[in-house]
Amino acid sequence: MLDISRSDFTAAVAGAGTMGRGIAQVLAQSGARTLLYDAQPGAAQRGLDSISQALAKLAEKGRVKDPQSIVGLIEVVPGMQAFAPCHLVVEAIVEDLAAKRVLLSELEGIVSESCILASNTSSLSVTAMAAACKRPGRVAGYHFFNPVPVMKIVEVVDGVLTEPWVTDALTALAQRFGHTPVRCKDTPGFVVNHAGRAFVPEALRVLSEGVADFASIDRILIDAAGFRIGPFGLMDLVGLDVAHAVMKSMYQQYFEEPKYRPSFIAEPRVAAGLHGRKTKRGWYEYTPDLQMPPEAPAPKARPAAVWAVPELKELLMDLGAKIELKPAPDAVCFVAPLGLDASAAALEHGLDPARTVAVDPLFGFSKRRTLMVTPITRKEVRDAAHGLLASDGVPVSVINDSPGFVAQRVVAHIVNVGCDIVQMRIATPEDLDRAVMLGLGYPKGPLAMGDALGPKRIFNVLQSMHELYQEPRYRPSPWLRRRAQLGVSLLTAEN
Repeated sequence: MLDISRSDFTAAVAGAGTMGRGIAQVLAQSGARTLLYDAQPGAAQRGLDSISQALAKLAEKGRVKDPQSIVGLIEVVPGMQAFAPCHLVVEAIVEDLAAKRVLLSELEGIVSESCILASNTSSLSVTAMAAACKRPGRVAGYHFFNPVPVMKIVEVVDGVLTEPWVTDALTALAQRFGHTPVRCKDTPGFVVNHAGRAFVPEALRVLSEGVADFASIDRILIDAAGFRIGPFGLMDLVGLDVAHAVMKSMYQQYFEEPKYRPSFIAEPRVAAGLHGRKTKRGWYEYTPDLQMPPEAPAPKARPAAVWAVPELKELLMDLGAKIELKPAPDAVCFVAPLGLDASAAALEHGLDPARTVAVDPLFGFSKRRTLMVTPITRKEVRDAAHGLLASDGVPVSVINDSPGFVAQRVVAHIVNVGCDIVQMRIATPEDLDRAVMLGLGYPKGPLAMGDALGPKRIFNVLQSMHELYQEPRYRPSPWLRRRAQLGVSLLTAEN
């Protein structure tokens, strides 16, 4: 194994764009002599100047003690021949497989046989790159996230022929410069981008079915489920053109796996130039700041009589409702299904669907409540239920009939995709959850999310959705099914 603690450890970065300069900065901050090269004239020097400015700002905030000594470890070189003494070269050039294969092949003629060649690719096959090399065993993926010094995570990717000492050394190096290394196999999307194939696509599916408008979906997932940003706000931040291209690419790379199917409603918005913040208009308008559509005030109406399932009795009694033992002819009936829509839940309880509404019980009721109606719920019933649920000031989102409401189905999809990732042995359960929290900023990793809500409940949500839609998109992962049946944590690894 390469000793990354050696005093003469020398690294190089090929490509001085946003990612390349970030990688060079963290390498230098760890004390490594770092060479920086870019084929575009002047780009490497501009990269170094940018690093110097970034370090100066960190010094002003007291986060770096001696910025000049760090900058002094970075050397702009005129050509890749200067990489000859390097122990590690990280390529961060354009995301093009052919270009990366050519670069790695050229590097083999320059560096020593023990030098590690790592790619910062976010989506390309590390194995396909390594196939262009005479010694593919020393090639691995080293995928950082932007901005590199801030996002303290790096995916360490094993190609099919990558030798263990290579990824062991890259893991140790990541720990040296303060990042969390996540070991994973060479598969489309690695870990973070793969795990992210649930949040946005399922939200788009909910929107396409007319269940709720995009702003309501965002509010529900932020307030009720605890995400820092909603899926539509996220698309605007990343750029819908970029997000949609990634969704299509992942879907194709996994040979049209139904769980990753993109939505048809994104394509025309991309064509119309509604890309998000960078175009000043996406799902939201930015003039110059985000303009959230206002929520309509809650109705003043209250139900004269109420019947409710046990899961909702305490909430409704705290709101002043007197719960009937049997539903009177004029009673508003409240149900709390998992995975079912309001129509199915009403029929399951033998209730009149015109007088029935559903409330999502899975995420608590303290920050936002989701009220779902059947296709024939009467307007006065809906308004009375809405008024009662909002009477203590907690916001209420009213949605149309949908199996799994909004938050149930999106979170269940996230958990299910995460379970598939560990079932396929792409990453360990612990590494998956760490990667998602650090790389995507979710409140919990997919498996911890499932454990917090209950694996059996998540499984039941997916089962119900699968039965209603009759689509393989919602089939529960074997990993989830077995642990739900056994009553054990989703983080339980197999022997």
